[in-house]
Amino acid sequence: MSPSTVAAEAVKIAAPKAHDAPKPASEEPSAAAKPLLSARFLCRSYGDYQALRSISFDMRPGEIISVLGPSGCGKSTLLQLVAGLLQPDGGELLLNGKLIASSRTMLAPEKRGVNMVFQDYALWPHLSVFENIAYGLRRQRMSRSDIDRTVSELLALLRLGGLEKRLPPELSGGQQQRVAIARALATRPQLLLLDEPLSNLDMRLRVEMRTEMAELFRKLGTSVFHVTHDPEEAFAMADRLLIMRAGQIDQMGTPEECYGRPASRWVCLLLGGINSLKGKAAVLPDGGTGLLLPNGARPIRGSFPGGVGSSGTEQAELMFRPEDASLLDADAPATNERLNGLPVTVRNSIFEGKHWRCKIESDCGQALYLLHDGPVEPGSRRWLAVPEASSFMYAETE
Repeated sequence: MSPSTVAAEAVKIAAPKAHDAPKPASEEPSAAAKPLLSARFLCRSYGDYQALRSISFDMRPGEIISVLGPSGCGKSTLLQLVAGLLQPDGGELLLNGKLIASSRTMLAPEKRGVNMVFQDYALWPHLSVFENIAYGLRRQRMSRSDIDRTVSELLALLRLGGLEKRLPPELSGGQQQRVAIARALATRPQLLLLDEPLSNLDMRLRVEMRTEMAELFRKLGTSVFHVTHDPEEAFAMADRLLIMRAGQIDQMGTPEECYGRPASRWVCLLLGGINSLKGKAAVLPDGGTGLLLPNGARPIRGSFPGGVGSSGTEQAELMFRPEDASLLDADAPATNERLNGLPVTVRNSIFEGKHWRCKIESDCGQALYLLHDGPVEPGSRRWLAVPEASSFMYAETE
């Protein structure tokens, strides 16, 4: 299907019916004043275990938010609260300004205008593709002609044409996922929930589907609350990330903001591929911050999101990514005193297709990695240049 055809089909699905016409502008609150989804100090426990600890955030209409974190961080509990499958112990959850959940209020899932796409697709195995997509429309008592039209549009939009009579077991994993998405979109929910939607697909299909889904949802203007443990999936799909740790939000921002300026050491580690040097934080003469290594070499400059004490003696960790560092000749600092970095010894180089991954070692024995455009002789002495803007310092206690 050509991009123009997909866009045309998306407009058909997204267009409201005549009786759904928007209110005049004078009666409609501004988008900034009316978030689609609001969480206010949400809490949820399982016995003595506190799964969510005072979670608060706002989600804008038409936005894709990816909730990112490891198993046990609380992301699935948060999704179930939004879906209406769990009730909070404290706090409030509002959808379009309407209270849908609190410790005293629990709006039934079917009355929320929220649909979910599950990790295992949850398709009816005895119903055809057409009947699976039409299931929610029949429950809404939509006319037969409207059901046929809506399902046909979704079959075309999700590239399922010709498969409408097949049963789910006769489909590939990617096709089953498209049927699950079509079924969830058919009733035009206010909010679409995605629960680890790609985890059952192989790597090639995951990459293909995450791009395809993000394009589809943005064309339709669908508001999506997406849960995943995969940073690459979250980066590919989200307008904003909501990064969770131990039942709390560690950082919320665009993928670029979270990757470019991680709020904590933990976020740095979660987003992957990170180098770490340990030493003491130092306040430099010009007011900047740096890390003093145990061998007494000159400090390595880095930004310190959490601030640094005036004594400059606290234990700290400087983190940077392999792709941000570069290997220079060992005498490079002699011609540039401001060159940020440290002397290293190359241990090995491994070919990875587009580049070589070099393992290097600092003079105080800390192993590091970087990406290089060719092999480097083992045992050779080099200077590892680390840009100050992409080096992040955190207190070691974080």
